[in-house]
Amino acid sequence: MVKQEMPDRRFTPEPNRTIGEACVQASCFLEEAGVGEARPNAELLLMHLLGMEKSALLRDWRDPFPAGNEAVWAQLVQRKAEGEPVQYIMGEQWFYGLPFQVTPAVLIPRPETELLVEAVLAAADRLWPAASEDEQEIPEAGERQGKGRKALRAVDVGTGSGAIAVTLAVQRPEWQVCATDLSSEALQVAHANAKRHGAEDRMLWLQGDLLEPVTAASPPLAVDILVSNPPYIPAGDIEGLQREVRDYEPRLALDGGEDGLNPYRRMLKQMKDMAAVPAIAAFELGQGQAHEVARMMMDTRWWNEIRIVDDYAGIGRHVIALRTSSFDN
Repeated sequence: MVKQEMPDRRFTPEPNRTIGEACVQASCFLEEAGVGEARPNAELLLMHLLGMEKSALLRDWRDPFPAGNEAVWAQLVQRKAEGEPVQYIMGEQWFYGLPFQVTPAVLIPRPETELLVEAVLAAADRLWPAASEDEQEIPEAGERQGKGRKALRAVDVGTGSGAIAVTLAVQRPEWQVCATDLSSEALQVAHANAKRHGAEDRMLWLQGDLLEPVTAASPPLAVDILVSNPPYIPAGDIEGLQREVRDYEPRLALDGGEDGLNPYRRMLKQMKDMAAVPAIAAFELGQGQAHEVARMMMDTRWWNEIRIVDDYAGIGRHVIALRTSSFDN
């Protein structure tokens, strides 16, 4: 991956400074290097270096900068000045209240993707409502149940760090969650995150392109819920992305083809080869793509409810389709 040229200036911490002064110096350097949100980034790196929370940073603001940390501090600030995402520098990003390991092999989880998880959980609870203790049915052979909910299988296509898949497994421990990715390195990161959060025993890992490993499985995998945050950036738009994204995040997780919609077309085509079309299908997508993807899903006539979910900025960011029990296609 081509990186931007390194800045001419190198960051050199000033000696005999307080923690607060070190933070201010770093934020000024980052701002001069063209880094957005320079102060928050400097604070994050400082908290990472010193192993403290924001409250502790403010508490110790006037304390001397710990001796012996200057060289590592200089490296961290320089990496950020060159455009590297702070999440890669720290090796971690929080998602849905859980810390996830992230490396340059995976896309950094975004806050708006939490809304996709919420929509999937709400849709599943609607289609398969939790039974009360008096209403719970005896499960069929091989069927697992927990907390009054039906045991379901969900598949996260293009799992990356595993943020979606692992979160679903943590939130619904009675589900089996399958995670697919073309990248073996990404699957290693996702598996580590599943282990970290105690979900690995309830998860299945398949390497392959989109739904190919699901349709090729033997015996066929019956899937109730399909969720995916695939590459959706039009190929021609990638060079215009922020340098933190363009130069550091994996292109495999960004490039959605000429118009950014190739992964959705391919997955809808691949669904024909599944054991059965999932009752819930949910996608994250790019700005301006929601209505076209919703139309593509409507044209299949596999689901009778299709809606668009806006992100925090009011942009149509997700499309979720449901096939209810009353639907007869």
